[in-house]
Amino acid sequence: MKAAGVLLLLLSFASAHAQQKGWEKEWNEALEAGKKEGKVVVATSADPVMREIAAKFKARYGITVEHLAGSSSQLAARLGTERQAGINSVDVFLGGVQTVANVLHAEKMLDPLRPALILPDVTDGKKWKRGKLWFADPEERYVLRVFSTITSLLHINTDQVKPGELTKAADLLAPKWRGKIASEDITVAGSGSNTAARVYLQTSEDYAKRLYVGQNVRSTRERRQLTDWLARGTYPIVFGAQSSDVDRMTKEGFSLKEVLGFSDMPSALTGSPWMLTLMQKAPHPAAAKIFLNWIISKEALEIYARAEGRATLRTDMDESFVTAEELPKPGVNYFDTYDWQFTVSEKEKIRLRLKEILGR
Repeated sequence: MKAAGVLLLLLSFASAHAQQKGWEKEWNEALEAGKKEGKVVVATSADPVMREIAAKFKARYGITVEHLAGSSSQLAARLGTERQAGINSVDVFLGGVQTVANVLHAEKMLDPLRPALILPDVTDGKKWKRGKLWFADPEERYVLRVFSTITSLLHINTDQVKPGELTKAADLLAPKWRGKIASEDITVAGSGSNTAARVYLQTSEDYAKRLYVGQNVRSTRERRQLTDWLARGTYPIVFGAQSSDVDRMTKEGFSLKEVLGFSDMPSALTGSPWMLTLMQKAPHPAAAKIFLNWIISKEALEIYARAEGRATLRTDMDESFVTAEELPKPGVNYFDTYDWQFTVSEKEKIRLRLKEILGR
């Protein structure tokens, strides 16, 4: 019996060793091929942190990151046009859930991501707060979520918005704020429509109409424009400003503040800044595999998370840079703006309804 036990132990060890050698072989082959391909094309927003990401990746693996920058909706439109022309120019897409779910996934523009993830640092369930990789799509193969943070509702300029002036949703409808509120465009997929859907569901259609139409909310598709307006006080209340941009302006001395919610509009979650996907027929498949694994490793994800001020789903991260108010609490049932079912059903209907209300 003792001999049989020893034999079983040896066989288990041999099997584990073989598995380890299996991923190492696959990784080394992909790395060699990726270096020959020379680059990986990554489409995502114009986040300054991508410069550091590209430099680190190049230094570590000798592969260039070509960054195609733009909003998720703009990038998806470009990729759709290219696809019709038989062109496949992008390997990896890092984008918001609305574009990923309602365009890339819905139109079958993605290849399965799960088989490309091979590093133990990535595939080990103990590395993730949910005990496994969180694939958000119904097939659990195409779209990976790696961020989950309590998201801001809006930002204010405290030189113009005084303490106690905004404590509940109805306060935004005060006459003094008419023409003083700005938002990222709520009629296209993006953070603007995500926030608008949250407002719509946590209040009512009538409230959303009184806010976005009645208060003459200024719309833009340039998120940096929102931060500039906020800092200058042109629009002291802003929906959709990039948190990292606001943090930078605050450090420069501007009196800006994040508002996570109101007493009647509780906190919500976001999976921003992006969800991870692999484009169909990636032109640099081996380099893409290397990047896909590295970008959600502890090293790369911490770089991105720190720059964006976001909490990740990894268990081995130092999240001291995220405020306690922004870290999701265990056991709390938050409204999740990145929920897949909400995104492909209600959110899109709300976006189209608000577009109709605005007459666009």
